[in-house]
Amino acid sequence: MAAKEAKPDAPSDRATSDRQKALDSALAQIERQFGKGSVIKMSDKQAQVIEVIPTGSVALDIALGIGGLPRGRIVEIYGPESSGKTTLTLHAIASAQKLGGICAFIDAEHAFDAEYAKKLGVDIDALLVSQPDTGEQALEIMDMLVRSGALDLVVVDSVAALVPRAEIEGEMGDSHMGLQARLMSQALRKITGALHQSKTTAIFINQLRDKIGVFFGSPETTTGGKALKFYASVRLDIRRIETLKDGQESVGNRTRVKVVKNKMAPPFKQAEFDIIYGVGISREGSLIDMGVDLGIVKKSGAWYTYETDQLGQGKENARAFLVDNPDLANDIEARIRASFVPVEVDAELIAEIDEAAAEVEF
Repeated sequence: MAAKEAKPDAPSDRATSDRQKALDSALAQIERQFGKGSVIKMSDKQAQVIEVIPTGSVALDIALGIGGLPRGRIVEIYGPESSGKTTLTLHAIASAQKLGGICAFIDAEHAFDAEYAKKLGVDIDALLVSQPDTGEQALEIMDMLVRSGALDLVVVDSVAALVPRAEIEGEMGDSHMGLQARLMSQALRKITGALHQSKTTAIFINQLRDKIGVFFGSPETTTGGKALKFYASVRLDIRRIETLKDGQESVGNRTRVKVVKNKMAPPFKQAEFDIIYGVGISREGSLIDMGVDLGIVKKSGAWYTYETDQLGQGKENARAFLVDNPDLANDIEARIRASFVPVEVDAELIAEIDEAAAEVEF
């Protein structure tokens, strides 16, 4: 029987000590040059619940797994026309403002409706609004606002409207292949680190386009190249699935949001809620839906009951009852959120991975 091969000797204690001294020296030099905390041991950091901004929909907050939109990250919201993209972002702005945050709205489409935003709870007087002339100007303004460190949330509406200066100054029919994609790639490389440092959430609203010559799979794609897909920590696909009617009159939409990408929690979860025309996301409708799913609100036939209170016969009556009784609605929401345990994530580790990914060219 052949003798077994001898295993190589383990490094001696002296060699290990020399390596540790060399590492300590390198770490000390890195901290002097780049600042304390530039390199950390993961054993020094504990998992933490990441800071979030509520979306305005309890169902979507829970589907995101962390209770809302993550701070210091990039979020992309896309979908067909009139699906509720801007409405959702305005609710997020209202939520951030209620928490004492400062928000900015980069209106590249030049279609911002201040009256509608006010109805959704946005403090118009405190909202920073910019209507830039070019895509470069829009992203430069965004970068400067983020680097100020004073913002909590910035919204770009929309990526499709970020027209490069060369395209604006050119003539109709000129070819400008890849200009917008290069613009987005460069901008995202610059602002990703600044967003993390300032804990500012950036929401990019995007539109859908059809790819030509696709016979298998979905032909839909978003504008602005692939960079945003990589840099976004959360991507939300929002769709209108039903029209809500009061008799023959349309009063709103039933909306479904799918979390197609989520770096902070398990993806591919869905949330459904009602968007009422002129009112926005129906908070009370979401509370009823989630309450029934969790057994907090009891449904017997067409009647809805919470503990000893009869909410009403039919969802619309129950919704109206909660609107008239906000304390009861707050109690139901508190119980729904109490049943939800946010996913614990190591925010520092994810940030380091993102910074490494930011070096990749698109």
